[in-house]
Amino acid sequence: MTSRPKPKSPSSGYKSVGPRYEHPYEMNDRMPSNGGPLTNDKAVDESSYPAHKRTLPIHHGKKVTKGVKASGESGRRGVHPIHFLRICFRSSCTLSKFVNILWPFVPAAFALRYARPDEELWIFILSYIGMIPSANLLGFAGQEMGRKLPHVFGALLETTFGSVVEIILFMVLISRGDNFVPVIKAAILGSILANLLLCLGFCFFAGGLRRDEQEFHEAVSEVGSNLMLVAGMGLIVPATFSTALTSEEDVTNKVLKISRATSIILLVAYGCFVFFQMRSHHGLYTEVLEADEEKDADKHRDSYKAKLTTTECVLAIAFAITMVTFMAIFLIDKIEYIVNEHHIKDAFVGLILIPVVEKAAEHITAIDEAWDDQMNFALSHVLGASIQTALFNTPLVVIVSWGLGHKLDLNFEIFDAVVLILAILVVGNFLRDGKSNYLEGILCVLVYMIIAISSFYYPDPRHDTGTASGDDGAAAAHKFRR
Repeated sequence: MTSRPKPKSPSSGYKSVGPRYEHPYEMNDRMPSNGGPLTNDKAVDESSYPAHKRTLPIHHGKKVTKGVKASGESGRRGVHPIHFLRICFRSSCTLSKFVNILWPFVPAAFALRYARPDEELWIFILSYIGMIPSANLLGFAGQEMGRKLPHVFGALLETTFGSVVEIILFMVLISRGDNFVPVIKAAILGSILANLLLCLGFCFFAGGLRRDEQEFHEAVSEVGSNLMLVAGMGLIVPATFSTALTSEEDVTNKVLKISRATSIILLVAYGCFVFFQMRSHHGLYTEVLEADEEKDADKHRDSYKAKLTTTECVLAIAFAITMVTFMAIFLIDKIEYIVNEHHIKDAFVGLILIPVVEKAAEHITAIDEAWDDQMNFALSHVLGASIQTALFNTPLVVIVSWGLGHKLDLNFEIFDAVVLILAILVVGNFLRDGKSNYLEGILCVLVYMIIAISSFYYPDPRHDTGTASGDDGAAAAHKFRR
């Protein structure tokens, strides 16, 4: 009587799965796409397996792609339409998921824009609302891509994709001619104010609801607030120069030259900041962000969430940028109508309306991180976005307008310049002790509301000083400013 051969034990390179044993590659081949955990997950030597059956090590039961961080693993390759749509709709948090309900406004804006172009008010409203889910998808795809990269570079990439909406809006505005220069100037400062006061205020408030106070590292807060103070000085120097002149002769050309030179210097400053963050002090920032990641109460649940593949991230980014561009074009085409027919001031449109919608995705991400007690990540997004607007996006649009033959300078209204410096000082004072609470958040939001109300009633030099144009219009605006 022949005896049955004994099954090989798990220690010989097999894993126990029910009544029989399977090679690890067989388990990977039948791995569910949702990334559920596996039991008895031991490292094995696959050198004896056929080449086509070998896999890289696995994280949480997911195949590893070389160079991709474990928290960004999707366990898939290529594009899977159903998974892609489900993951994008689910988004990064509950608030982002609710924002995705606004997607029907995007095709509605397209339909109204081409079927009923005379409905200008409704086109503006639908495009404005449609910008929010488009920007949210861009922010989510950037976040998914950032998770596949090292912490510091990933955070920088997320901030950059969050600023793409702003860059697109600025470029569309400048392409429409010098009539939109006041809107661009207001939008530049409005974007910074929305980050420093509105978004940071909601971050402090959201995090403070669950805790008495939150702490953050000085490497993030001190460097960020100091850079913002320097950037603010660089942005208002041309306006101060213009106001201080006793003679108005050749003011426009001098301020224009100063603005262009200042823009180049600000770009150099941004390059130094990126080098500081990515190279010379990379280890410090990585340590801070890794420690913050460990504080995330949802990190274990997030690690098992289905994620986009690299190809799907690129596809989502391309689609989102396309939708953002169309929504920006539809929106900006109707600004003139809104200003003239409904008597909305340029200052309010640029300082409040445009920044709120263009930064929606960035704000949602930062608030969610503050809610999860990841204040260093939240500050990296808030201060990083403000720094990028002041040191990169603004100089970029000035230089691009120079190349296009438009006269965009940094000669901001005194009201805007003073408000910017005061906001930087207020936020810097809140960040100085390295702690935050919900009261500081409420105060930041209240300050932003005061600025919003003031900008709504602020006179519009472009319309309130007559119909002057060219040098006469510049001189009229200068007199109004003084």
